[in-house]
Amino acid sequence: MSKSSSLDVISSLCKRRGFIFHSSEVYGGINGFWDYGPMGCEMKRNIKEDWWRFTVRNREDVAGLDATIIMHPAIWKASGHLDTFSDPMSTCRACKKLMRADQVWDILTDGEIGQSLTALLAEGADAARIAGWCKGKAKGLAPNLAAVLDADALTAAFEAVKADPSLAATVQALYTLLANAKGPQPAVTPCPYCGGELTEPRPFNLMFKTIVGPVEDPSNVAYLRPETAQAIFAQFQNVLATSRQQVPFGIAQMGKSFRNEVTPRNYTFRSREFEQMELEYFIRPDEAVALICGKVITLADSPDLSTPQDAWGWEVWHKYWVEQRKAWIQACGLPADSFVEYWQKPEELAHYARACVDIQYSFPFGVQELEGIAARSDFDLSQHQKHSGKSMEVFDEPLKLAAAKLDDAARAAFVETVVADWTGRGKDADAARAFVAKLFEGKYVPHVIEPSAGVDRMMLALLCNAYEEQKLVDEKGKEDVRVVLHFSPRIAPVKVAVFPLVKNKPEVYNKAREVFEYLRRRYATFWDEGGAIGRRYRRQDEIGTPWCVTIDFQTLDDGTVTVRDRDTMRQERVTLEQLKAKLEEALIV
Repeated sequence: MSKSSSLDVISSLCKRRGFIFHSSEVYGGINGFWDYGPMGCEMKRNIKEDWWRFTVRNREDVAGLDATIIMHPAIWKASGHLDTFSDPMSTCRACKKLMRADQVWDILTDGEIGQSLTALLAEGADAARIAGWCKGKAKGLAPNLAAVLDADALTAAFEAVKADPSLAATVQALYTLLANAKGPQPAVTPCPYCGGELTEPRPFNLMFKTIVGPVEDPSNVAYLRPETAQAIFAQFQNVLATSRQQVPFGIAQMGKSFRNEVTPRNYTFRSREFEQMELEYFIRPDEAVALICGKVITLADSPDLSTPQDAWGWEVWHKYWVEQRKAWIQACGLPADSFVEYWQKPEELAHYARACVDIQYSFPFGVQELEGIAARSDFDLSQHQKHSGKSMEVFDEPLKLAAAKLDDAARAAFVETVVADWTGRGKDADAARAFVAKLFEGKYVPHVIEPSAGVDRMMLALLCNAYEEQKLVDEKGKEDVRVVLHFSPRIAPVKVAVFPLVKNKPEVYNKAREVFEYLRRRYATFWDEGGAIGRRYRRQDEIGTPWCVTIDFQTLDDGTVTVRDRDTMRQERVTLEQLKAKLEEALIV
């Protein structure tokens, strides 16, 4: 049995069984955009509904929001997206292709040039073999590589490798040498598509522009949102006022986002149109917690994360949401050993972030981020307060009452403690004093913990994890390969399939239709009457259907049906009532 699979195998299955299609395929497709077919849209809906149930409906402290895709452009100025939301872009001077400068070597490795060089190195890439590659295969794969275009450059590379074989130790080192053996220093980066020289990287803003209104004028420029989070911050006060929530509480949103990726790649992992599931969970600043509770619980206190406590500080709230996200990921069917927590190093953090954890999954193309959980301080709400001129503060009655109990000496001591902490973190002392003055009035701008997940990435991870090819041998010794998707029943696009054993016997057929009609009012149910039962089973295995129900002649006699389990392939006879109980236990969350 093999659970390893390439992206090509996954994408082939997805097209064959109606999960994912290339957008606008009849016109040659459009790069970075994908359509979800009959199975794909059901599975995607299941992921979103499960996230919503786990994050919103099963909690009392989270409210929902569904904001517009196009918002006032000032929102993106305040958030920093308009000025800083960019990727480094390079252009090949020869083939004119655009690409992200930080993805050049990944593109090379995944492409035909990289695969050819990998094979060359596996054979033992001495100077003679490298020269042979440049004079042969490279002319078709990398025609603009310096060592291919210029005999002197090839000779220089040949002599360099003879003198120092380590120059050809890796694909990146060898490709760089072949582009620069005779060239100027510093070395130029070669194009991963043709070997030509790349331009210096320059910023490329990832937001899609559009025009609102009938006149195409700069004053009417707007943007498709690159994330769903900013609408939550912009609508914070409205949701707070109407949801009857109090800090700590969260606002959740799911929806489409758009990023004009320079180099969309790795199937649906990096696309230009995608869906996000984001939660902004607003918490008291640690200083407010200290005033109210007299202490701040930190991770050093080894807190129990099962039930939130008023005295939790920001780092405990952050760890709590990391654990919550891991619990949901596992509930969806990804085992704990298939993903890892990556805690970003201080130098990797955004300037406003106090911590960030990336949940990373091992995709066929490498370990990549599945979702992130960031402690974003009060940056977002403070930015919108500054740019809009509208207050994003909350009034906290317990905080005001706690502050009123302090005498002058205690107040002064508290101020100096906060000032020392802020200045120790490089923040302004006067800002610290102004912040404490607001706290004494019972006011503050909430801090936020942000779990942010991609629907498309989660679906891709679930597809990769679920895929298996099983070698089977029948009773006659004949070998066969069964392709099966081991989805969790709560995520599977079809929950149960119903088959009549034969379709030319009205009594069997009608009974099967009766069972089907009952089940499909409750669950996503598939009807299949065509072909042998074995073939019907295989078709359902390939779309991940957990159970197949066959109605036969015995059903007419005793009311039992045959239920076949996808993972074990075991079959059992059960009554209709037992079938209903089995499905309800597995699918009603």
